[in-house]
Amino acid sequence: MRIGLVGTGRIGAFHAATLKSLAVVEQVVVTDVDASRAELVAKDLGLEFAASVDELLASGIDGFVIAAATSAHARLIEQAVAAGIPTFCEKPVAIDLGETQRIVELVEGSNVPVHIGFQRRFDAGYRSAQEQVASGELGFIHHIRANTNDAFPPPREYIPTSGGFFRDCTVHDFDIIRFVTGREVASVFATGANRGESFFGEYGDIDAAAALLTLDDSTFVAVSGTRYNAAGHDVRMEVLGSLGSIAVGLDEHTALRSAEPGVLFPGGQSHGTFMDRFQPAYVAELTAFTEVVAGTRAVPCTVRDALQAFRIADACELSRRENRVVALEEIGR
Repeated sequence: MRIGLVGTGRIGAFHAATLKSLAVVEQVVVTDVDASRAELVAKDLGLEFAASVDELLASGIDGFVIAAATSAHARLIEQAVAAGIPTFCEKPVAIDLGETQRIVELVEGSNVPVHIGFQRRFDAGYRSAQEQVASGELGFIHHIRANTNDAFPPPREYIPTSGGFFRDCTVHDFDIIRFVTGREVASVFATGANRGESFFGEYGDIDAAAALLTLDDSTFVAVSGTRYNAAGHDVRMEVLGSLGSIAVGLDEHTALRSAEPGVLFPGGQSHGTFMDRFQPAYVAELTAFTEVVAGTRAVPCTVRDALQAFRIADACELSRRENRVVALEEIGR
């Protein structure tokens, strides 16, 4: 199959290389608003180059991958749906909740499959956790602890269009909580602070946050995150049940040191970036997308899944700003 890809920045170039490595993909066609960057990626990887999105969509592609700037996602999904081409789009669907809801209605009113890129759903640890929760072997789940700690902050220029900490960073936790538990979030109470570079505060953002989520079955979920975790990129989840407890992301690469005398675990090199942490998951995710394109697999992460994660993020931001518990029913469906 031929796959088109728009956006050849860091994650886009990574996706292009991954797609090229898949046996079912015969060719990848790339484009970018920065034509010289797309041409360079095409040359380096041996891919085809298209001068524009319109040219790419008309080039006989079987699937379309969106790795462009967040502000372009909604428009590009619209173009793909109009062209009838199965699409993979990095999160989020759109820049705000209203636009996300509009795109959800557009996609659900069409017969075009659109797969949203929440790669943790394809991580072996999270999938094992989901299976153990669903099987009942952990008993009833009473608490979950989830964290996303970036090793270093993004550049200043990224922040104005990021959507804020909850929508950009912990939204991955919100999605995977729904995936692992099979439950919905009923209410949130969130807080945050600007502990590092002042530019976060200049844009009304934060670089450290915590949220208490109550699920619809009264499970409590504590979510935390930071942009400053020099020990390494640290993404984990603990699932505590009445019959057993498990941890995702606890291995030799975990970015922690034990304070207990004589304890050497974990002893491996910590992950430096999210791409290091989730490299196998990204491969599995794009492999799944090729199966969606081939019509042999249902969309594993839908636009409505993305909407639900966005609603939780919006509820957390509202809670942080107003210092109160926010029910999810307050946030548009």
